[in-house]
Amino acid sequence: MESVDPSRDFLKDVKRIVIKVGTAVVTRQDGRLAVGKLGALCEQIKELNSLGYEVILVSSGAVGLGRQRLRYRKLVNSSFADLQKPQVELDGKACAAVGQSSLMAIYDSLFSQLDVTSAQLLVTDNDFRDKDFRKQLNETVKSLLALKVIPVFNENDAVSTRKAPYEDSSGIFWDNDSLSALLALELKADLLVLLSDVEGLYSGPPSDPQSKLIHTYIKEKHQNEITFGDKSRVGRGGMTAKVKASVHAAEAGIPVIITSGYAAENIIKVLRGQRIGTLFHKDAHKWAPVKEVDAREMAVAARDCSRRLQALNSGERKQILLKIADALEANEKEIRTENEADVVDAQEAGYEKSLVARLVLKPGKIASLANNIRTIANMDDPIGQVIKRTELADGLILEKTSSPIGVLLIVFESRPDALVQIASLAIRSGNGLLLKGGKEAKRSNAILHKVITEAIPDTVGGKLIGLVTTRAEIPELLKLDDVIDLVIPRGSNQLVSQIKSSTKIPVLGHADGICHVYIDKSANLEMARRIVLDAKIDYPAGCNAMETLLVHKDLADKNWFNDIIVDLRTEGVTLYGGTKASSLLNIPQARSFHHEYSSLACTIEIVDDVYAAIDHINLHGSAHTDSVVAEDHEVADAFLRRVDSAAVFHNASTRFSDGARFGLGAEVGISTSRIHARGPVGVDGLLTTRWILKGSGQVVDGDKAVSYTHRDLTAT
Repeated sequence: MESVDPSRDFLKDVKRIVIKVGTAVVTRQDGRLAVGKLGALCEQIKELNSLGYEVILVSSGAVGLGRQRLRYRKLVNSSFADLQKPQVELDGKACAAVGQSSLMAIYDSLFSQLDVTSAQLLVTDNDFRDKDFRKQLNETVKSLLALKVIPVFNENDAVSTRKAPYEDSSGIFWDNDSLSALLALELKADLLVLLSDVEGLYSGPPSDPQSKLIHTYIKEKHQNEITFGDKSRVGRGGMTAKVKASVHAAEAGIPVIITSGYAAENIIKVLRGQRIGTLFHKDAHKWAPVKEVDAREMAVAARDCSRRLQALNSGERKQILLKIADALEANEKEIRTENEADVVDAQEAGYEKSLVARLVLKPGKIASLANNIRTIANMDDPIGQVIKRTELADGLILEKTSSPIGVLLIVFESRPDALVQIASLAIRSGNGLLLKGGKEAKRSNAILHKVITEAIPDTVGGKLIGLVTTRAEIPELLKLDDVIDLVIPRGSNQLVSQIKSSTKIPVLGHADGICHVYIDKSANLEMARRIVLDAKIDYPAGCNAMETLLVHKDLADKNWFNDIIVDLRTEGVTLYGGTKASSLLNIPQARSFHHEYSSLACTIEIVDDVYAAIDHINLHGSAHTDSVVAEDHEVADAFLRRVDSAAVFHNASTRFSDGARFGLGAEVGISTSRIHARGPVGVDGLLTTRWILKGSGQVVDGDKAVSYTHRDLTAT
């Protein structure tokens, strides 16, 4: 869920890249080469090469590979008596000599499979003291790159004059991190990428849950704040060496990004400008804020404010909502102006019509939203309601009461009106809230958030509702299962699926709105016509719009069937058919029955009876909303009982599946989950329960000290 980071716009001009891959990335825990990781790396380099990038590779791993091979050779050549003696550590230079040829053989084999040529270049730090060497190095690399050959550099540890290359840090460079920085400068690279075994630079050891990924390194801010963990398990430097090399290169004008060598296509993602890893840049202090957005602080602040909100009485919480409703109407002109700018940008960007339709705040929408908020404000206070009251024993009373869930994270696309609905429901239910809207609605969301939070009194705090401004913050928020209690995604199937697979936090919502209308042979056909047209035409982009029309086979040869086809086409609806309908009507066959059009299009199929319709819906539907039009009450009852959806209707349009229309005031979304809330989720769906026990000194004492009555007092 990474997003493009505007501070990385410079990456679009990058042509020459130095990529350094460390020992921890190219080897497994047992010291053997990780061929799969190396293969994936080579495939990325192949793609970059074909896209016109000039790629220079600096690879560690030779010493580790050589040590593993020499240990095996020593074992094979040792007698049993030799093995009983204390084992002497192998000479590092000998390991380097053996490992280097093996490492290059593997690179050569992998690149050859990809129709790419590689070249080996071994250097020592003394070489760089020679001006003629540096000149020749540039000429050689220039020639190789012109031929699309991949130069693979490594320090020639086998003949290095340093006696202890793993400890001696004297000289021009002291490990492959500093070598890669030196080469980036010497060869005038546009970017240096250091691949690590973690996602980037953290504020503390990556294994510490409190450590945070630093997206942009600012020397003035971070150099005294970072606590480094252990050194690399197999290489020389670990993160300390990478940061030192990165700072040196960045100060000399070469941008550096430290990122994971384990994640798929990370180098390509970096070059697309996605906000992954840690960026080092000489101008970082100019365009990065002194205090980065902190996902945890945002969530903790929302929780603190929610507790202050819960401490208010019902009347005080009601007044907050009424002030928000008034503020929306007072600022309608400014809100409409920002929304219109979003709509123009979306149209110019070529967004789908269905998305643009959801983006628009139509005339009267602000007034409608304000009235919905007033409806919510005037509802009975949902917090602290006694759901069940039980006398456990004489003088020992247990109450099950309604309680806020805590902190909600809502991720939604397009619809800015969703922000208002969700915020009002969160306030009424006493929850803290973090909101992430789509980038296409950024102006609308920003002004609506400003208007709402300014209406919240200081006694509660505007941080009750946090607005997440970039998708880059979402991955961090999804990790915070200790401070965020529920995630509600509202958007595409892809969005919902991504979030579900990326978090341990409970997720409430629906991925698709594949709603059906079944017309039975007993239906009042004029009623059926009105319902079908409304379900499809009223708001095609809505998740409660009809996507599939099922028609009883006895109606297939009736005039009504032809008339409804004509009516739908007259309204601009594109028709697709199932096997039977496509043949009968001569329309294109639908690629899948499990498809949400979200536009003026729908699928039509003919079914044998209500039971065939039920089977079709349960197989191909999304358990959102489905409707039957029938005068036969046995048919209707069978449909209502057996269709396994969150909302099932009889003789009514699927468009009624909406929180406001249900009298909930608004909705935070529609849930197709079977646990907790289901269907349109209003205030009640944002509540959980807790137990209050009131006693008079009772103790358990092995259940000898109390006589249980378990008397239900709920009605008294």
